[in-house]
Amino acid sequence: MPAAPSALPESHPVWIPGLREDDRADRLFTYALGISILIHAVLLAIRFQPFDLHKMFDKGPPLEVALVNAKSTAKPTKADILAQANLDGGGNTDADRRAKTPLPVLPKDSPTAELTVATQKVETLERQTKELMTSLKSVPTAPTNPKPTEASPPTDLPTSSELMQRTLEAMRLEAQIAKDMEAYQKRPKRRFIGARAEEYRFARYVEDWRLKIERIGNLNYPEAAREKKLYGKLVLTVSIRADGSIESVEVNRSSGHRVLDAAAVRIVQMSAPFAPFPPDVKRDTDILHITRTWSFTKGDELRSE
Repeated sequence: MPAAPSALPESHPVWIPGLREDDRADRLFTYALGISILIHAVLLAIRFQPFDLHKMFDKGPPLEVALVNAKSTAKPTKADILAQANLDGGGNTDADRRAKTPLPVLPKDSPTAELTVATQKVETLERQTKELMTSLKSVPTAPTNPKPTEASPPTDLPTSSELMQRTLEAMRLEAQIAKDMEAYQKRPKRRFIGARAEEYRFARYVEDWRLKIERIGNLNYPEAAREKKLYGKLVLTVSIRADGSIESVEVNRSSGHRVLDAAAVRIVQMSAPFAPFPPDVKRDTDILHITRTWSFTKGDELRSE
């Protein structure tokens, strides 16, 4: 029978020259610790968050929020922006454009044609004066002893008197512009009121004014019209200042009888002064022009239409 295999020899540690067993254990521990720190640092740098399910359904483009200065009763089928009111189209163009601001366009104060022309004249004169002064300064001085054969070319430069005249004209024109502007600023604000178009804040004042003239007119009915049996209608425009005094009385359409026209003017003057303007009228009105039709009836009465 074959002999039983002999027992394996006991393993002996591998010996490496110059390295002790304790040093090898320390080096392995250092490597393991460094790898562990690196793995934990990577895991801590990664952020985890739950998945947002709303992003799966919200696939439409975002809507902008803006302010609009108009609104419509119809709701747009496809809105481009969000606003405080429904606006189904607006503006004066079919192009895809949008207003830069929701505020309405403010009216621009345009100067009158006379002021514009005068201002242009002043600017032109000032520019010509500057050009002339510049050309005078740039003219070289003539030699003391010019050669007889050389002839100096003629120049069209204005004389000092002409420059002074243009300067005075520019100053007068500028002063006239300033005077016109000041007069325009001081011009009273006028309001014209007719019998069939009265603003609500003027209605009460005009009605009291009419009643007072009718009462004074019937108490002082012209005797000449009563004796001669004169009747008719006339149109008067009465201009009233803010303190109730009369600025002017004008007959726009005569009744055909001088007696009636003169009597109507005299009755208006006798009725003055009238009540001062209320605060809501005085804030933007200095002179009120009231145009009404006055009738001298067959019953010897004065009535307004």
